[in-house]
Amino acid sequence: MEAAISRTERRKGVRDLESGRRTRSGDSIFSNLTLFFALVVVGILVGMVIALNIDAMPAIRKFGAEFLFNQSWNPVTEQFGALPAIYGTLLSSAIGLLIAVPISLGAAIFLVELSPSWIRGLGSFLIEMLAAIPSVIIGLWGLFVLVPFVRNPIEKWLGANLGFLPFFQGPPFGLGFLAAGIILAIMVLPIITAMSRDVIRAVPANQREAMLALGATRWEMIRRAVLPYCRSGLVGAVILGLGRALGETMAVTMVIGNSYALTASLFSPGATIASKIAGEFSEATGDIFIGSLVELALVLFAVTLVVNVVARLLVWRMTAVKGAKL
Repeated sequence: MEAAISRTERRKGVRDLESGRRTRSGDSIFSNLTLFFALVVVGILVGMVIALNIDAMPAIRKFGAEFLFNQSWNPVTEQFGALPAIYGTLLSSAIGLLIAVPISLGAAIFLVELSPSWIRGLGSFLIEMLAAIPSVIIGLWGLFVLVPFVRNPIEKWLGANLGFLPFFQGPPFGLGFLAAGIILAIMVLPIITAMSRDVIRAVPANQREAMLALGATRWEMIRRAVLPYCRSGLVGAVILGLGRALGETMAVTMVIGNSYALTASLFSPGATIASKIAGEFSEATGDIFIGSLVELALVLFAVTLVVNVVARLLVWRMTAVKGAKL
């Protein structure tokens, strides 16, 4: 009897050992597989940068760092510079964020904190639908609807009342930095609103209840209990919208006017890095011309990388300060 029990225990021990080996083997396979996927993502990014550098090398060798500060773009004489495109990219993105951020945060706060349930569901659905509209459709709408409206009455009114400022001088073309900024605001608005809504919704309910129990009004509760708690998430939402604005191509190309010059006036036509690449790459001939366009892509990549690094540092700093206060 004891011998039978001993054999049963030995068999059970063997089975447990084999099961443990299979589990460890499965864990090892899963760990290596996920590591491979992570390396694939990194490899794609590194390969992209290497390929862009190889294609841009003729322009890099010819112009060097001067490419970033040169204002000319002349395919005939093969003189190229990126400064007007960089300026147009940053200016149009800044206009877009200046318009979109207050509207997005206000809409997100309303949907989470103030709206009835039926408006909350319908509003969230419409915001997500706006984010799904292709950029070329928004660009066509901007060209035929927004640009005439920007030309008259917006630019005419701004020129008549604020024309003493350099930002609002010149004839009202309609096509230009202002129209491009408004288009970008429309495109990033659903992204910032949706992310801000989710971040605000994640604030614990006891934060709100504690503030209201102390006698705070609804606005004081939002300002002192909700927004400080999710501040880092809101910054992340804004930076994500900025990343979309920096790289937007088709819609901006249709309404910005595609003039390669530095100007302070928001009424003037201009260009962004993405619109310049999209507008001229199909017609580019010669290693220097093609290399200059590819180098523009590298500049846009670097600008986006810097923006994301700064955003990470801001979020980290805000999180660290909030943790220290707690």
